[in-house]
Amino acid sequence: MHSCYAITAPGLEHLTAAELRSIGAAVNATEPGGVSFEAAPGILYAANLHVRTASRIVVRVGQFHAASFAELEKEARRVPWARWIAPGGAVHFRVTSRKSRLYHQDAVAERLEGAVLGAIPGAHAVRAPSDADALDDDVTSLPGVQRFLVRIVDDELTLSVDSSGALLHRRGYRLASAKAPIRETLAAAMLLAMEWDGTVPLVDPLCGSGTIPIEAALLARRIPPGWRRRFAFERWPEFKPTVWEYVRGEAEKEILARAAVPIVAADRDAGAVEACTANAERAGVSGDVTIRCAALTATLSEPEIAALPPGLVLTNPPYGVRVGERGRLRDLYASLGNALRGPLAGWSLGFVASDAPLAAAAGLPLSAVLDTETGGLAIRLHCWGPPS
Repeated sequence: MHSCYAITAPGLEHLTAAELRSIGAAVNATEPGGVSFEAAPGILYAANLHVRTASRIVVRVGQFHAASFAELEKEARRVPWARWIAPGGAVHFRVTSRKSRLYHQDAVAERLEGAVLGAIPGAHAVRAPSDADALDDDVTSLPGVQRFLVRIVDDELTLSVDSSGALLHRRGYRLASAKAPIRETLAAAMLLAMEWDGTVPLVDPLCGSGTIPIEAALLARRIPPGWRRRFAFERWPEFKPTVWEYVRGEAEKEILARAAVPIVAADRDAGAVEACTANAERAGVSGDVTIRCAALTATLSEPEIAALPPGLVLTNPPYGVRVGERGRLRDLYASLGNALRGPLAGWSLGFVASDAPLAAAAGLPLSAVLDTETGGLAIRLHCWGPPS
């Protein structure tokens, strides 16, 4: 049994916890930034494959007191590195230290690297984060480096091994981007927070590179978010291939041939539409997402969309963080509200915003269903008439 921790963006912890419980993980606690849980290897593999809202999943592998480098080196030699690093493997340590005498993070990493190199034949260290990122840049291939996360607080060190590889928002389909794309994990969180389950139509009239509608199509078809990528745990010497094959086989049985409802993606920018089309094709859901080049008002007033059963308009509008943008954007937010009072009366609305006055411009009695951040900016998911 592994002691695990799912790292999340702030505010997504409860969604991640629910996802973990749905695959059989024993959730211990949620705290700002993550969820602790217990898992056998199969559940750990399934968590990486299935959880849509987590950024990374790590396994706790050691905890000890270290107030000096001598203590650190002594304890590091006791860590069973061979469980997670094969001969010739590359390692990278990410160290954070607070209120500790071991405050020099590079020096801590150097001592831990030395312990690995002394225990694993041919192992080598990758010190620069950018070099480590380059080694797992292609998420459709096995990561070229094994990451360890080291946290030191009050001279107590917690060592965790990364089971994911590249961050889990990287599904393997989004190579083309439009302006200010949101992460796939946030798009999935928006869908889950709005309780959208693929049984009612969905429209994103400001789709950009298509992250929200593509994540919606994956959810509607029950395609795991990690279906097209590889993970760090696949390189572990203690990796169990037959268990992984079983986990993937069970997931494949649940995948639907197509989405049961219409999913519409639209944007007035031709470059964004091109990016959305390419990303949907790579994700394997191009047949599930109708993609159009059209302005927001034109999209939400289309008779073809108004004729659909009531569904959900879910989108990520511009936030108006640049000087002079807010006046222009008020009309855009107002158009969302006008559509829900007009041609799409009976539909639900969800959108993220960082500015309360802009959100209020929609002219609807909104509820807040999620508070998180993106790119260091605090944002809120507002909703009107969420699905019951």
